[in-house]
Amino acid sequence: MKTKAVRIYGVRDLRLEEFDLPEIRDHEILARVESDSICMSSHKLAMQGEKHKRVRQDLTKHPVIIGHEFCGTIMQVGSQWAHTFKAGTRFAIQPALNYPGPPGPDGRPGTLWAPGYSYPYTGGDATFIIIPSEVMEMGCLLEYPGDTFYLGSLAEPVSCIVGAFHAQYHTQGGSYVHRMGIVEGGALVLLAGVGPMGLGAIDYAIHNPRRPSRLVVTDIDETRLCRARQLVSPAEGARQGVELIYVNTKDLADPLSKLTALNQGRRYDDVFVFAPVKSLLELGDALLGPDGCLNFFAGPTDPSFSARCNFYNIHYEAHHLVGTSGGNTEDMKEALAMMAKGELNPVFMVTHVGGLNAVPETTLNLDTLPGGKKLIYTHKNMELTAITDFAEKGKTDPFYARLAQLCGDHQGLWNKEAEAYVLEQAPEI
Repeated sequence: MKTKAVRIYGVRDLRLEEFDLPEIRDHEILARVESDSICMSSHKLAMQGEKHKRVRQDLTKHPVIIGHEFCGTIMQVGSQWAHTFKAGTRFAIQPALNYPGPPGPDGRPGTLWAPGYSYPYTGGDATFIIIPSEVMEMGCLLEYPGDTFYLGSLAEPVSCIVGAFHAQYHTQGGSYVHRMGIVEGGALVLLAGVGPMGLGAIDYAIHNPRRPSRLVVTDIDETRLCRARQLVSPAEGARQGVELIYVNTKDLADPLSKLTALNQGRRYDDVFVFAPVKSLLELGDALLGPDGCLNFFAGPTDPSFSARCNFYNIHYEAHHLVGTSGGNTEDMKEALAMMAKGELNPVFMVTHVGGLNAVPETTLNLDTLPGGKKLIYTHKNMELTAITDFAEKGKTDPFYARLAQLCGDHQGLWNKEAEAYVLEQAPEI
């Protein structure tokens, strides 16, 4: 079977190609990918090439398919997994397999393999893929019961948020036991928190069972802050028992004092930093109260990235620092379950839609593109287009005019009807 996929050959070298997939073996599964959400981690992969920690071989000779936030349908199941999976089942994948490759020539542990980084035939930016046995062995091929593919693609980024909240920890004097999770009923601040992942974190913070009593969200872009207020409003926070406050810190001479004042003069129990900016991390460190925990959520591209940290407070005030890179399988199951119940609605993460042809340029420039998640329909040939631009393009193109109408019927958000229209009417890749 032929597939079309975007593969990486080296630094900034992404190619959309058509090639043959081999016949699946007894321990593999053939699948059709329908949608993939482009992640900043894929951009970092494109910038680092073989230096990326999840790449396991010479990319010039063994390119890999990129993309790891994908959803699709199982087509054929090898005999080893026939008792567990069936053709026709919709699936999502947890790419953080934590599956170690063989030791390197120096005897050091092998690279942790992951779809979208390590495999020649498995990744989200493809029409058809072969899922290797270790994905099933690690319990990372998950049945997706939803009726839209885009929510399945958003399950992985939501699981990263779930995992970050679970990774927070706090202690009690006289005990070394870590109490995992944010402080229930405490004060939480999200710095640079209205990007796509920040919006998901706001949604999760006010709807998961372990909630803060006060949630402060900052950014320096008033347009993005206004959109966040509309999508997850302070009124919705109040309905969930959370005081939700949005703050533009762009022109504040002393953001530390302002944010402390918003918490009645106290520092915060939990701080999340959503941008790899030195000054922002140092502000987050200064905002921590006693036994406070700072989560550096944004992974930097520069391996030498650093910021100052108050070690006096780590010693005497029991400050904690954590960093998370993806969620685990249980986090993804929680995300899927909450989405299925309607407790989370991450669709507001999506701001752009395109086809497989748009993946190379979008991935390479993702750090400079405005908006949130870029949703890709892998069997389609579509220019990457912001949902807010559908109406303008629709003046000359009936296809986009219809998409503008469908999204307009849903408060300007991507939706089930819009997806169905793209799957039926958009040109094939």
